[in-house]
Amino acid sequence: MDNVTARAAEAGAPAARPPAERKPMRRAVWASLIGTVLEQYDMVLFGTASALIFNKVFFPEASPAVGLIASFGAYGVGFLARPLGGLFFSHFGEKLGRKWILVTTLFLMGAATFAIGLLPTYAAAGIVAPLLLVLCRLLQGFGAGAEQTGAITLLTESAPRESRGRYASVVAVGSGLGIVLGGGAWTIAQALLSPDALLSWGWRIVFFTSVFVTITAYVIRRRMRESPVFEEVKRNDAEATTARAPMRELMREGKRPFLTVLGMTSGTMFNGYVFLAFMSAYLATWQDVDGVVASNVVVVGALATAVAAFGLGTLSDRVGRRPVMLGVAAFLLVYPPIAFLLIGTGTTFGVYVGVALGFAIAVAGGNGAHAAYLAELFGSRNRLAGVTLARELSSMVAGGFAPLVCSALIAWAVGSWWPIAVVMSLTALISLLTTLSAPETRGRDLVDEKDAFGR
Repeated sequence: MDNVTARAAEAGAPAARPPAERKPMRRAVWASLIGTVLEQYDMVLFGTASALIFNKVFFPEASPAVGLIASFGAYGVGFLARPLGGLFFSHFGEKLGRKWILVTTLFLMGAATFAIGLLPTYAAAGIVAPLLLVLCRLLQGFGAGAEQTGAITLLTESAPRESRGRYASVVAVGSGLGIVLGGGAWTIAQALLSPDALLSWGWRIVFFTSVFVTITAYVIRRRMRESPVFEEVKRNDAEATTARAPMRELMREGKRPFLTVLGMTSGTMFNGYVFLAFMSAYLATWQDVDGVVASNVVVVGALATAVAAFGLGTLSDRVGRRPVMLGVAAFLLVYPPIAFLLIGTGTTFGVYVGVALGFAIAVAGGNGAHAAYLAELFGSRNRLAGVTLARELSSMVAGGFAPLVCSALIAWAVGSWWPIAVVMSLTALISLLTTLSAPETRGRDLVDEKDAFGR
């Protein structure tokens, strides 16, 4: 026992664990980054196709507005499966480890995305075609249900105590890069192919490209190590780790952090998916913006997200998790009408700034600023289960159906954006009020079974 550890033990404080080894930490960072790239790549492929392709290929007999709603309905269905996937994978992740989740979900998401490119169209198979589309989307969502939360938990538990925010924000950086790649794939396809070719067969090639990201992610992930916190908890209480029921324990002992995460993420989820998935359709359908420009806006916003996420995560290590999240929620409370007014100017500058700024703060704030925060709110025995279930329920309710809700609202308001802005601000208010009631967690001992509320 070294002097630091001995002094800590004598004082009754948590013993200082040795700093994370650089090589395993680098592998964990790259493994988490590339997996999140794949998840967001798949999501953007589907979300953009919902806005530009699927309403014509799988729902051709509906009017443009109804076809768009149906396409985003299929997009939202994937979010119904996310909590179920989260329940399934986090149960085993609390027993078998975080690495098991990251490898298993990788193949499920990649296979489902590749399969979408093989589906028959409505003209070829009738109602079977959209049903198969929904099935693939459900499988995507089931796999994604523990992907980001598994990566967030593993990085937070592996990183040095003083830099957890920075390392955990890598997940959000991966989200931004995945969105860039997904938006870029559509931009390249639209630039190289005629509209008829893209609608006929080109969209399939875009979905087939996910196989390259999947293979790359697997090569990196198979060599990473397990979370050191999980290994320490398992050494200390091996029987409990293998025999317990994580979800039952969460509902009995972790309700308060669970509800806190649920409320904290609602505003960033809703706002983030409005900018990520709905804005392309809004620009193309209601603002007559060229489809290539609509895709490029998403790419620019995603690049801004990657930078902002790392910056906000690093800032949370310096000033605390709570102040950073309060700033993000306050910004999202007032920004939605500003975003729509900027877009409504019709200028290239207004469109890019309006979407990219909201994109960066909502997505980066939701994933970069509060990544480590979410994990630190829970105790060691139900951390993965708590973060996964709360975040994915929020993703389903506040995020997944955001494009569908927005499409319905704008159709009801005959093209007016104000109902959407009101809902965006209201969800941000929920995040703000929830964060105000949450404790600061920076520097917590993650092996501690008690949550941040002391229970």
